[in-house]
Amino acid sequence: MTALLSLLLLGSLLATVVPGRLARAGWAEREPVLALLVWQCLVVAVLLCCLLSLLLAGSAALPELRALVFTGAPTGVEAAYGLADGEGWGRLCAALLALGGLWTAYSLTREIRSARALRDRRQAQLRRRAPELPGELTPRRRRGRAGRERLVVLENVRPEAWSLPGPGARLVVTTGALQQLTDRELAAVLSHERGHVRARHHWLAQWAQALAGGFPGVAMFSAFRDQVGELVELAADDRAARRHGRLTTALALVELNSGRGVFGACTPQFTTRAPQLTARAPQSAAQAPRRVDRLLAGEPRLPVDRRLRLTLAALAAPAAVLLLAAAPGLATLF
Repeated sequence: MTALLSLLLLGSLLATVVPGRLARAGWAEREPVLALLVWQCLVVAVLLCCLLSLLLAGSAALPELRALVFTGAPTGVEAAYGLADGEGWGRLCAALLALGGLWTAYSLTREIRSARALRDRRQAQLRRRAPELPGELTPRRRRGRAGRERLVVLENVRPEAWSLPGPGARLVVTTGALQQLTDRELAAVLSHERGHVRARHHWLAQWAQALAGGFPGVAMFSAFRDQVGELVELAADDRAARRHGRLTTALALVELNSGRGVFGACTPQFTTRAPQLTARAPQSAAQAPRRVDRLLAGEPRLPVDRRLRLTLAALAAPAAVLLLAAAPGLATLF
C-alpha cells in the first residue's frame, strides 16, 4: 500500500503547496503561454494521482480487478504493491476516489453542454442580427479553409469586439469600434481575438470552469480557473503585440474601454495582472488599465535556458506521478 499512500500524499502536496507559489510567480506575465502549460501539467499531475490511486485502491478492494491489472506482470510485481493486505481500507479509499471521479466527469459534461448551448444561442442571435449573404461561404465549407474566421460587423455605437469560437468561428466588431479605432488598432483587436480562436482557449476555459465548479472547496481548481482567465488574455495580447506593436495594442485597449470610466483622469501606473483585450464584461473592463500598463512596460521574455528549465519542470510533474506509481514494480524487476 506504500505506492497508494505516496500517490495520495504527492497529490495533496501538489494541490496545496504549488498553486499558491505559481500564482505569485512574477515570470508568468512575461511568459503566459508557458505559464498555461505549467498550470495544465500541475492539474494533470493531481488528476493522475487521483486516477492511479483509484486504480490501486480498487485493486486492493477487488481481487478480480487486481488480477486484471497485473495480468502478464512478472513474478513478484503484484506482491511488491502489498494490495492483498488492504482490502478493507482499499474499499473506503476506492469508494471516495470513484465518487470524486464520477463527479469530475459529470461536472465536465455539464460545463461542455452548458457552453455549447450558450454558443448555439449566441450564434443564433448573431445570425438574426447579421445573416449571411447568398454569396458567402457556408460554415461547413468554411471549416475546410484554415484561418478563415468570418468577420461580422454589428450596428452598435459602443466600441466592442469579441470572438465566437467553434465550428464556423466568427470575429465580431461593432460599427462603433470601426469608427473609433484606426486601421492598425482594429487589426490588433482582430489578431487578439483570432489568437483565442486558433489556440482553442475556450476548451481550456471550459475545463478549468468545470473543475472549479465541481469542486468549489479545492483552492487549486479555483486558482486554475482564475489564472486561465487571465493568462489566455495575456497570451492573446502578446500575439497582437508581436504583429502590430505593443503601443498599437495598448491604444486599441484604451479606445475600446474609454467610455467605461475605468481609466479615470490619471495615466495608469505600471502594474501587473491583466485579463482581457476586448470589453466583454464590466469586471474585465475594470482590469484594462493593468493590461495597458503591461503592454507599455514591454518587459522582455525570459531567457531561453530558463524557459527550457520551466518547461522541463512542468513536464516532470506528471512524469513523477507515473514513476511513483510504477516504482514498486520497477524495484522488483531491477
